[in-house]
Amino acid sequence: MKIGLGQIDMGFEERERAMELCRAILAEAGEQGVDLTVFPETALTGFTLRPKTYGEQRHGSASIAFFREEARKNNTAVCFGMPVHENGVSTNHCIVLSKTGELLADYAKIHPFSYGAEAKHYTGGDEICVCELEGVPYAPFICYDLRFPEIFQIASRESWLISVIANWPVSRIPHWKALLQARAIENQCFMIGVNRCGSGGGLEYSGDSMLFSPDGELVAHAAPGSGLTVAEINPEDAPALRKKFPLKADRKPELYRALER
Repeated sequence: MKIGLGQIDMGFEERERAMELCRAILAEAGEQGVDLTVFPETALTGFTLRPKTYGEQRHGSASIAFFREEARKNNTAVCFGMPVHENGVSTNHCIVLSKTGELLADYAKIHPFSYGAEAKHYTGGDEICVCELEGVPYAPFICYDLRFPEIFQIASRESWLISVIANWPVSRIPHWKALLQARAIENQCFMIGVNRCGSGGGLEYSGDSMLFSPDGELVAHAAPGSGLTVAEINPEDAPALRKKFPLKADRKPELYRALER
């Protein structure tokens, strides 16, 4: 399976600019035979705190329609983030579309970033989403979720592949790298992390999009700036490692729940 890390500098609340970058990356992904192309959180708007203005309803969404057309045109599945505003409630979503444009996953970010005021504008989701992509069980998460290991343990019961899309500032990038690798190791799954680069909303972003193997090896690390980084993986390496080193068999979730009480 070929994975494309679609790292972009989408600016801030500049949809047309972001769409042009995504078009170019998806065209390249199509040429390289990429199976899944992953873009950052809020890919077409940047990390906007104006979801009432830039959020969309999922039914009839222009963003979903755009990526659906590009997925079909370039024969690549697409993962991207978008703000949603429906029935007076704003949520931060990760959408996964198949190569034919079918909606595979619609995940609402469970942990809005309260430190950065996201929680004042967005409501957190309450469900983990696992879909099947090219026969591979896959779970998407968003940015601040990366700091909460419990949801990754739950998702990895089924998933071999997990992605985290982000607007993760350069000031905290050491945490990004360390946590992506840790989640790969402790969950014995492939971890995809795609972060934006450039500047937007008064913050600087280094990108540092990465892909880690189930044993924590760095498979791919995007160069600075906007562009596509492609890596080929064998998804079967995840269940093979779990069989060889059955870490999950020694987990004690019932005890952990009891200890929390």
